[in-house]
Amino acid sequence: MIQWWQIILLTIYAGFQIMDELHWYSSAGSAVFSGFITGLIMGDLATGLLIGGSMQMAILGVGTFGGASRIDANSGTLIATAFAVSANMDWQVALSVIGVPVAAILVYTDIAGRMANTFWGHACDADIEKMNWSAYNFHYWMGAVSWCLSRMLPVFLALAFGQPLVEAITVALDGDLKWLGDGLTLAGGMLPAVGFAILLRYLPVKKHIAYLILGFVIAALLGTAFSSIVTVAGDVAILGGAITLPEGTALVGGSYKGLSMLTIALIGFALAYIYYQQHQNAPVAAVSAGAEGDDEDEL
Repeated sequence: MIQWWQIILLTIYAGFQIMDELHWYSSAGSAVFSGFITGLIMGDLATGLLIGGSMQMAILGVGTFGGASRIDANSGTLIATAFAVSANMDWQVALSVIGVPVAAILVYTDIAGRMANTFWGHACDADIEKMNWSAYNFHYWMGAVSWCLSRMLPVFLALAFGQPLVEAITVALDGDLKWLGDGLTLAGGMLPAVGFAILLRYLPVKKHIAYLILGFVIAALLGTAFSSIVTVAGDVAILGGAITLPEGTALVGGSYKGLSMLTIALIGFALAYIYYQQHQNAPVAAVSAGAEGDDEDEL
């Protein structure tokens, strides 16, 4: 059950994060940060980071242009994390069943916030023409209030009155509708891939395919290196006497693998392709420069 003080803190944070996203830009208005803060308040940081990180990756390629509205991934992450922890729901199911639908529905509250802010903006314009600065300050802050309420009201209502519905959904997905819960878990795991696909759709991947390959290989190597460092740290702790092994247990706790031929081949291909791109126009440029020089000599 979500406690009253958790509802209050999360409601306040819902208003803070939209203002940060619009004005302060401290990264507190992002899905992964929303999961982090909500996880801290709810007492389960791991679930908050899992939902926030997955939602962040799911919207990597989603952007706004001009005054366009987009799904409110921050509030969706907040509500999904809160209910996942309070109802002991699987985080991937919470992401699919609660996080994504709530984020989509709150597009309409975003539009309401924009409409209200437009009203207060025109009021500020009229105040400037009349040089009524006290009224200007009031209307200016009312614009901020309208933005905050566009997030705080739905978050508060969902957290205060949505617990019975979420618990009923959790029981159903663990019972007769377990097949649906398994499907939603799979869908939740696919959301980050969808975000990467949207992002790659808009990036100049064909032009910079070599850098994409290098980035992928380096990320994979860093993961392998981190695992090896953990293994080495464990062995060093054993040698230092911090950990005592049972009698007859081998000292080395893990295996160390070198670079595979595929890794070496991918790195080589990427570097060769970068070299080719940088030098494919060099001969043409040299010939053009030589031709210009000949023309100048003739003149």
